[in-house]
Amino acid sequence: MKLHRHGALACLALTTTLALSACGSDNTETDAAAPGASAPAAANCATGTLNAQGSSAQKNAVAEWIKAYQTACAGSTINYEGSGSGAGINAFIAGTADFAGSDSALKEDQQPKADQRCAGNPAIHLPAVIGPIAVVFNVDGVEKLNLTPATLAKIFAGKVTKWNAPEIAADNAGVTLPDVTINPVHRSDESGTTENFTKYLAKVAEADWTYEAAKSWPADIKGGTGQKGSDGIASAVAGSAGSIGYVEMSFAENSDLNTAAIQNGAGEFTELTADAAGKTIEGAEVTGTGNDLKMSIDYATKTAGAYPIVLVTYEIACSAGNSADKLALIKGFLGYAASTEGQAALLELGYAPLPETVRAKVETAVAAIA
Repeated sequence: MKLHRHGALACLALTTTLALSACGSDNTETDAAAPGASAPAAANCATGTLNAQGSSAQKNAVAEWIKAYQTACAGSTINYEGSGSGAGINAFIAGTADFAGSDSALKEDQQPKADQRCAGNPAIHLPAVIGPIAVVFNVDGVEKLNLTPATLAKIFAGKVTKWNAPEIAADNAGVTLPDVTINPVHRSDESGTTENFTKYLAKVAEADWTYEAAKSWPADIKGGTGQKGSDGIASAVAGSAGSIGYVEMSFAENSDLNTAAIQNGAGEFTELTADAAGKTIEGAEVTGTGNDLKMSIDYATKTAGAYPIVLVTYEIACSAGNSADKLALIKGFLGYAASTEGQAALLELGYAPLPETVRAKVETAVAAIA
């Protein structure tokens, strides 16, 4: 299935999200990104410059927030580099990033270093966007594709190498599949998207995916192609017949790529939509304490109609210990990202907004930053 952006997407009735009163018109992407759209209240404005980097999965969301915030708030400059989650965390710990975007939580050995960077105060995880991970493919003559977790794992582990393999044929009765070699495309850089994708495979297809979840692609998997960034994977799949890869929904939409329907824990092959991703997030649990809002996702969800491969991106920031000249802008910008206006802007970009219960906690945590 190909994903196409429509104004009606903003009106999906996500059971886990706030109701949006602005629904009803067929706004185009240009309309949604118009200067001043979803602009923050003037009271949240601050001046100065922030430098941040990290998750490329949230790059499109952050770019939209930056545009809206800087349009409304003269004298503010926010720079964000989609360098990958690993690079972002390293830059935050080193003090060269004012906050980091990451598709996964800090590791046990990273948390103390991040806390030290925050002058001994806890570094916290602030959920920013829900990014459904699309399995994108480019196979001549095939526009719809079903994949079970086991088949998906075998493809990326290099165990299924032809598009007409029996495993793929069994998932797609009646579909003519070509005798073409599969080219699995993965991230070449450290990536929270890779970590979440491999975490999904490890949880639901452990017999066929025998690797640990990690930001780096397993080095001992033979074959396939590595590309830097989600945009690199999207470009490679779009430009090479026989390819398959994994990117966030927004990158699949932007590149007009076909996306596979993935079998969930209920045995349903579910196509990727914001609504289907929202159903999986219904079962997500906040596992952090206090204002640290780490989340745990049930990849084997049995909720009817749920699309199971989703990630939550975090902004990793200091709960306290921020520089006095940065504090107001950090709170102003991250507060806008967590606001109902900031979250509403995500729907046109291929993301799912945070559930209201989580969004409100993020807003409270940002307000408490010192």
